[in-house]
Amino acid sequence: MAWDTERTRRLLLDAAAGEFSARGLAGARVDRIAAEAGVNKERIYSYFGSKEGLFTAVIGDRLAAVLDAVSITGSGIEALTDYAGRIFDYHSAHPELARLTFWEGLEDGAPAAEEARAAACARKVARLREAMPELDDYAARELLLTLVTLCDGYPSLPNLDRLYFGDDASAPDRTARRRAAVVATVEALASALTAAG
Repeated sequence: MAWDTERTRRLLLDAAAGEFSARGLAGARVDRIAAEAGVNKERIYSYFGSKEGLFTAVIGDRLAAVLDAVSITGSGIEALTDYAGRIFDYHSAHPELARLTFWEGLEDGAPAAEEARAAACARKVARLREAMPELDDYAARELLLTLVTLCDGYPSLPNLDRLYFGDDASAPDRTARRRAAVVATVEALASALTAAG
């Protein structure tokens, strides 16, 4: 029987995303990842070289998924606010992405796959500037960074939500209200940067 390397690789990436997002690079254990994936741990080393290589692959995989799933469409501030809402929705549905990037920032001196990720960020900035030509390069970068930071904060800092909102943090309309706050903040910042620019 032929070994399905792509399926095995996908099982490992998915299991590792859960392990790394819960425990970070230092706290993650190869044994737990392999057991969760139902794969011999030696496959991790043969496919990814090391635990660090697997971490880099997981971040690359999860970031590629969000880039494929959510793009800036349309023009004007409506394009930005629509994008902000959809990024919020994606991060809410995939909280491991925010946690992975938080762990990376805490544990690593540089971004994993930095060159490829920087190129993806540059493309996103260029697309925002096409949608909103009144923004200069700096303002577009600041807007996108602020947007991602806002969307990443909710899944990565749930205890702050609980401290500020208590029992209301789990209210059924809480996610919709968070989303509205993110969109309004991004809209206000875009208006301020456009006026200042």
